[in-house]
Amino acid sequence: MLETLKDELLQLNLELPKNKLTAWTSGNVSARDSHTGLVVIKPSGVRYEKLRSQDMVVLDLDGKILEGDLKPSSDTASHLYIYRSRPDVGGVVHTHSRYATAFAALGKPIPCVLTAIADEFGGPIPCAGFALIGGEEIGKAVVESIGQSPAVLLKNHGVFTIGATPLAAVKAAVMTEDVAATVWMAMQLGAPDVIAPEDVEKLHHRYTHVYGQ
Repeated sequence: MLETLKDELLQLNLELPKNKLTAWTSGNVSARDSHTGLVVIKPSGVRYEKLRSQDMVVLDLDGKILEGDLKPSSDTASHLYIYRSRPDVGGVVHTHSRYATAFAALGKPIPCVLTAIADEFGGPIPCAGFALIGGEEIGKAVVESIGQSPAVLLKNHGVFTIGATPLAAVKAAVMTEDVAATVWMAMQLGAPDVIAPEDVEKLHHRYTHVYGQ
């Protein structure tokens, strides 16, 4: 089932270690098929270099496994909660990327002190409260706290990103870690100034409506 989407999802999962967003087997990417509504997700605890497209697990939105010989990610219930709550979302990513998770460890949002943050996220990257792994609790925290941003931090845990496509969600995860590292470095030098909300709005509109092809 969904062989093309499985192939795409394999390559997107491999982007996580490639961009130094994960260690060992942590992290995962899932995708929702726009035609069937089914979800494909990375299996639990498999090293990235061992992953194959046929290892990806296909589920319905209620969590029933329709295809796959391996257990799905331990974050599956939260991914599915996000998909059920956000019909606009076609991809979900979870990482413990180092700099962004440092902010999460403190329960602090990443402030909008860079034009890159205004462009990509439309404001500060919020931080949700603490939630235990394994059920829908993390998914609920994501939906309640993410707002219009494609990324949210989870207190004491890590990062979740969403997108209209799984590629967009992976891009948001890469950008989250990139800006988190820059903001952390800036904070070692002093207290960076937050960009004015009206300028954030202008920057985000330009990036989403004018920038690119």
